[in-house]
Order: sequence, then structure tokens, then C-alpha cells
Amino acid sequence: MTKKGSYMLITKLPGTTIDARLERGCADRILTPMFCGGGLVLSQVCQITGLEGYIIQNWIKRKYLTPPDHHKKYSRGQLCRILNFNVLKDCFTMDQAEALLEYAGVSARADGSFDDSGLYSRFADALAAFHTDGAIDPARLESAVTEAAAGRGDASSRRRLAETLKVMVTAFESQEIINKAHEFYNRLDFK
Repeated sequence: MTKKGSYMLITKLPGTTIDARLERGCADRILTPMFCGGGLVLSQVCQITGLEGYIIQNWIKRKYLTPPDHHKKYSRGQLCRILNFNVLKDCFTMDQAEALLEYAGVSARADGSFDDSGLYSRFADALAAFHTDGAIDPARLESAVTEAAAGRGDASSRRRLAETLKVMVTAFESQEIINKAHEFYNRLDFK
């Protein structure tokens, strides 16, 4: 994140180490080509997420994430589930994060109607819309999550998705502010 005017400019795809200009549709544009040749192996997932392999394996063991296929390849849905957890893990317990994803209608064993990939893409879109004009305010957040939830099933599904996105965007923002506070702290001269 870098400073631009009165807000922090996001320079990485959320939950990843991938340099990206955050804008509507960026998650799909970046993630889609990664899966043209099949899934990703654990070392690739670790490189993309910045997580250690044992963390991902622990999530599998604890059933927050389904195991990779028999070729030990992770699907796009599995990667996005990891990214969703990565965004939430510093603000919530894993049980809370999983409950939030389920609240939005996503589960580790999704039937394909709405999966972690769809949630992650909408989260990235909501975050991009939230940062469009440099304003960080509640009305902007409400507008961004409502727009990102549009077209998702019935009114109840849209409301639950918008509420989930609001939590995810706020969690991401809070962690970015904490990171900035640590950066400022580390610049202090305590001599």
C-alpha cells in the first residue's frame, strides 16, 4: 500500500503477493490465466498467498479447506477460499471466517452455484469500488458492497452477500491500517 492523497492505495491483489492495480474485474483477469493449464501445486499457492505450506495443510486438516485433487493440484475455488481466509485471518478466528463465508452462501464443498471464486471476485470489486475516488466513508462502503452484490440470486442472498462483503472490506482495511501503524512505529528512533 502506498500513500496517495488522503487514502492508502492498494498495490497488491488482496490476500496475495501479486502486484496489481485494484480495479473492477482485476481478480478475474489475474486469476483466470493461472488455471489455464490446470491447478496449482502447494508451492505455487504459497508463493501467491505468502502463506507457509503448513498453514494451508492445517486448514485442510481442520476441514476449512478441501484437499487438493489426486494430482495434488489446487483449483481456482480452493485458491480463492485460501485468499478469502487470508484476508480475514488477522481479524477473525478461522471458525468466524468460515461462518462468514457460509453466511454468504459459500462452503468448502460448494455445489458450484456460488463458490469462493465468486465471493473473492466480488470482494475485490467491492474493495476497488470503495477506493475509486479516494474517499473512505460509510456511504461509499455501502454503495461498493451493494454494487458488488448485484445480480446475486434473490433479495435475501444479495443482502447476505453485501453484509459479508462489508465485513471483508472492513477487515481488510483495518489490517492495512494496523500494518501502516507498524510501519510508522518501526521508523521511530528510540535512542
